[in-house]
Amino acid sequence: MRTAAAALAFVLFAGANALAASAAAVRPVVVELYTSQGCSSCGPAQALAAKLAQKPGVLVLSFSVTYWDMFGWKDTLASNENTNRQKAYAAALRRGGVYTPQMIIDGVKDVAGGREDAVSYALEMASMARDDGMEPDEELPPIAKRDGQPGDIAFVAGARVKTWARSAWSVGVNLSAQPNKLRVAIERAPETAKHSNVDATIWLFRLRSSATVKVSAGENNGQTLTYRNVVSGIDNLGRWRGEPMNIDLAKPPAGKVAPYDSIAVVVQQGGYGRVVGAAYLRNL
Repeated sequence: MRTAAAALAFVLFAGANALAASAAAVRPVVVELYTSQGCSSCGPAQALAAKLAQKPGVLVLSFSVTYWDMFGWKDTLASNENTNRQKAYAAALRRGGVYTPQMIIDGVKDVAGGREDAVSYALEMASMARDDGMEPDEELPPIAKRDGQPGDIAFVAGARVKTWARSAWSVGVNLSAQPNKLRVAIERAPETAKHSNVDATIWLFRLRSSATVKVSAGENNGQTLTYRNVVSGIDNLGRWRGEPMNIDLAKPPAGKVAPYDSIAVVVQQGGYGRVVGAAYLRNL
């Protein structure tokens, strides 16, 4: 994984047909799936991720990890970069360790990736936080109603009531491709953000939009697994502190990066905190 300084030298090919993606109006909710070809319970999570990838306003990223490789099958899509990212989340979310399948929603909530009900609820709460400008500070029951002041939401379970305050915010991220370069444009942080406290990392993910693998050993022996938006490379493009910012990335030397056909950029508080901006560009 490149550092912010090395990112200035990072190069990227963007195909001849210029495409643009904008998160200025509503950014996508980012769903990160951590998975392995050696994990027998990961198949349903991958199927769920494929379904979520079809939903408007959702960006699914699939990270294949390496720690299952010792159990009879070496994951053909896994990388140490992906494993290290999951470990960094374990520390940031104060979890005792890593596991598969794991979904991390907008950088702040982790859910067992095979539990569709829990994933759907976490996704709904993340969408609500994005759309209503709220940020949750504790676990809440899945019963909600509009209550109190306009824009507030009270969650009710018996006598327990909790209201979330308006404190979350998002920033527009725009991607535009030309034959020999990609431009990442990040807008100014909104007035609701305290600019003195804005300190986010800009992540770039190179993606294979689809991949199919036939497994011939390990727990999934004989199965054919399909993945969506497989992360084949991660780059740290540096810090964003609330001011408008443009980053130009040029064509890479042949063979210097793993195959990819799409790009995602995620702006994330700290390094592994809440997602505040995201955009996706495909068919490069």
